[in-house]
Amino acid sequence: MSSRIRMPRRLAVAVLAALAAGGFAVVHRAGAATAVIVFVSPTGNDANPGTARDRPVRTLPRARDVVRSLNQTMTADLTVSLADGVYRLAQPLTLDARDSGTGGHNVIWTAATGARPVISGGTRVTGWTRFDAAKNIWSAPVPTGLRTRQLYVNGVRAKRASGPLPVTVTKISTGYTTSAPTMDNWRNPKDIEFVYAAGLGGWTEPRCPVFAISPTKITMAQPCWDNTDHRLERTSNQAWNLVGRQKLHVNPTSVENAFELLDTAGEWYLDAPKSTVYYLPRAGENLATANVVAPVLETLISARGTATAPIHHVVFNGLQFSYATWLRPSTPEGFSEVQATWTFTGTGAGNTQGLCTLVPGGTCPYGAWTKTPGNVSVQYAQRIRFTGNGFVHLGGAGLDLGKGVQNVTVQGNVFTDVSANGIQLGEVNNPKASTVDKVSRNRVVDNYLHHLPAEFDSGVAVFVGYADHTTISHNQISDVTYTGVSIGWGGWLDKIMQPGLPNYSNSNAVSNNLIFNHMLLLNDGGGVYVNGAQGSSLTNGLKITGNVIHDEKGQSNSKGVYTDNGAKFVTISGNALYNNPIDWTRRHRNWGGDTMWDPYLIENNQHRDHEPEPDPGEHHRQRRSGAGVPLPADLASGRLTRRLVLTRRPVA
Repeated sequence: MSSRIRMPRRLAVAVLAALAAGGFAVVHRAGAATAVIVFVSPTGNDANPGTARDRPVRTLPRARDVVRSLNQTMTADLTVSLADGVYRLAQPLTLDARDSGTGGHNVIWTAATGARPVISGGTRVTGWTRFDAAKNIWSAPVPTGLRTRQLYVNGVRAKRASGPLPVTVTKISTGYTTSAPTMDNWRNPKDIEFVYAAGLGGWTEPRCPVFAISPTKITMAQPCWDNTDHRLERTSNQAWNLVGRQKLHVNPTSVENAFELLDTAGEWYLDAPKSTVYYLPRAGENLATANVVAPVLETLISARGTATAPIHHVVFNGLQFSYATWLRPSTPEGFSEVQATWTFTGTGAGNTQGLCTLVPGGTCPYGAWTKTPGNVSVQYAQRIRFTGNGFVHLGGAGLDLGKGVQNVTVQGNVFTDVSANGIQLGEVNNPKASTVDKVSRNRVVDNYLHHLPAEFDSGVAVFVGYADHTTISHNQISDVTYTGVSIGWGGWLDKIMQPGLPNYSNSNAVSNNLIFNHMLLLNDGGGVYVNGAQGSSLTNGLKITGNVIHDEKGQSNSKGVYTDNGAKFVTISGNALYNNPIDWTRRHRNWGGDTMWDPYLIENNQHRDHEPEPDPGEHHRQRRSGAGVPLPADLASGRLTRRLVLTRRPVA
């Protein structure tokens, strides 16, 4: 039986009420044209027509093809009704303009009444036998060629075999020398991964695979090693990307995916050449009956139109997206991070990618680094809605809304146990996007994002690159390892006394969100983090209003609301901040502007401790924001009356 995410009852009621209030519930109005329904069931048959309840099709690709035969001249919504159960995909479900609603009506992929269908990219692992009785290690066969970074046992993510380095290492140009040959002859050295917590700055956690070990020398995989430890140096502590250090400043803080470190209950190891997985069960787990799933696919849903033929009028409602992986970090590319899981990729990328005019041979635009893909991915899309879904047990970003995504709504969903960013909106490689390429007028509202990222600790709950007229509102974000909401890009140029990269972002709003227990592992982030220009004036700039941000766990350089490099035209108003190391933002010089400092308007906030930095002048306007004023009783006690009240975790 598959693990399924469940909303708390209070959350479910609130979400349904919100959906109904917003007109997003899947309802067929009396008097409307007769709705067409395509029925899908894990026990169906793809030879069936699918248009009768007792003759459902079995697979999602077949359901898509049936829709294509019915959606050309729609006079009512067309519903794809998924019965309860697990839908295991052999390949990603790909949708394009042909799968759109027509005549102003929607194609609605939805759970049948009372069902919670799981769309899975995984394979079950069975046939367990005891491999090592003394250590209680079990093994099972897996399909030949299987590569995955995750394993789930009864809906709980297992941990890859890991631990500290068993030797002392000294860094050399190609990797390390070791104090002893302890790691010589370890299994599958190319599958071993070194992790560097805060390795290139307090906000980063890069990872690089090993290439070879023999016998007291560790050679690291390329291009990850050079992209991570040999970035083009600007100063002794800064690379020419202007974001972080030019080389690693810590030795590996942990080693992952080594059979020799399989010593703790809940850990696992995949021996790919032997097509065998090893696992050390937790107390109470019976592998004869356990539901063990290994993700296989990297993409579950790919909804991609084109600039001239976008996909449109499609709804995903009441579904669970689970059991997908992401494999690039397991290749020689590794995970050469810059910020928020964006990385350098390709030979020599650390010296050229996204460096544009800063260095000879730099590629443009500045800051165009490589994104983590979404396990559910949307591009060139209009009027798409994700409502009441679960994004859980995922190995990449949960939901990626990329180039050309416009008028898309993400409402009432749960994101948890996602390896990287929860929601990604916008790109960082098109600051001057054309109208059709822009990411515009999208809404992320009433969602619950918690206990993520689960693997790449530098990820954020909600990431927004270049975008305009975005609404991030009434979400609860809690228990995240780094930042809650990160918005904007390209502002680091102010480190060399240049204005941040001009871009089309404007009229975005981060409002009425509840953010707490963030910055659990890394540093130099915040509840809401802002980078780069946010408009052309305070009128059309970013509005951060009505948020409650508290109990940030980061070190002293983390902030409740953090305007970082090049962030200008930001209004911060009506927020409540408490129990944070620093509640407030920092100011930056407004290079190339007509004022000394980047323009902000900070007013009417309530916070516990420090005021924002002193008012530096007429165009960096600031009004008193209530430091030391007792908080209202509902905030001080942790109670908060909001449109969406969230009180506890869903049960996996």
